Amino acid sequence: MDRDAPAPEDRPERLPALAPSTSPAADGRAERPDLDRDQRLALHARVGKGVNPLVYWSVRALFQPFFHVYFRLSRIGREHIPTDGPVIFAANHRSFLDPFVIGAMSRRPLYFVAKKELFRKPLQRWFLNSLGAFPIDRGNADGDAMSTARAVLERGDCVVIFPEGTRTRPGGIGRPKRGVGRLALETGAPVVPVTVHGTSHIRTTWRIRPHKVTVRVGRPLTFPQVEDPTAELATAVTSRIWPCVELGWNSLGGHTTERGIGVDPALLRPELAPDGLAPARTLAPTTGDHVDREADAV
Repeated sequence: MDRDAPAPEDRPERLPALAPSTSPAADGRAERPDLDRDQRLALHARVGKGVNPLVYWSVRALFQPFFHVYFRLSRIGREHIPTDGPVIFAANHRSFLDPFVIGAMSRRPLYFVAKKELFRKPLQRWFLNSLGAFPIDRGNADGDAMSTARAVLERGDCVVIFPEGTRTRPGGIGRPKRGVGRLALETGAPVVPVTVHGTSHIRTTWRIRPHKVTVRVGRPLTFPQVEDPTAELATAVTSRIWPCVELGWNSLGGHTTERGIGVDPALLRPELAPDGLAPARTLAPTTGDHVDREADAV
């Protein structure tokens, strides 16, 4: 008997394997099983080759005028978006339309982290993946998704993350997870806070002209690059990023729920930040932001 082997009572309990999810959907039909890891890795690999140019720019050309005319899309602070180099967009999430609204805001291709459940149907899987979306397993620490996000940033592209991890409705902004802070530290990429307001009303009201949709872009925040950041460091960085999104939300007439981390005034004072974590630029909201209501040239 191996003397170094742990005693039976010290060994971790082996959990039974979980069968693929086939729980009934809301309409009574069985849901498709989740993708296995090999299928998810294949989607990550395709994102590594870039977006499908024909699909991406065609969808953008179709959606952008629609957003401007129908939703009266207003974009505030677009001049804060870096024109080149890696960028992390940290945005709140209220509607399935949020990725498309954010995509219409930037002239650069954007890559999105999306929940794995959205990739169950083959046609939808191909469509989202062609637009630069790749799956993340929200119930576990998905190292594959983080590795793909790092690879996209290392080649100089942009990644959009919804730190809340899911759509938040009703109410205001929810509590962020620290993944965005970890990604910012591991890559050193600037973080651009983005607030989307008005999209949550699209599916809850029936109007010829729905509520106006506004996207507010904050100034980039930069943090020192750390090879293996601790959970505490990632949380501290997230606590400096998320108040900017909350400030944008409040400035657009929204309110912050009790689930939010709140806007701690101390977070707006760089001298009170944890050692080495004061961003290069202020977190205070900008004044006199440029409002762009005209469609981009693709």
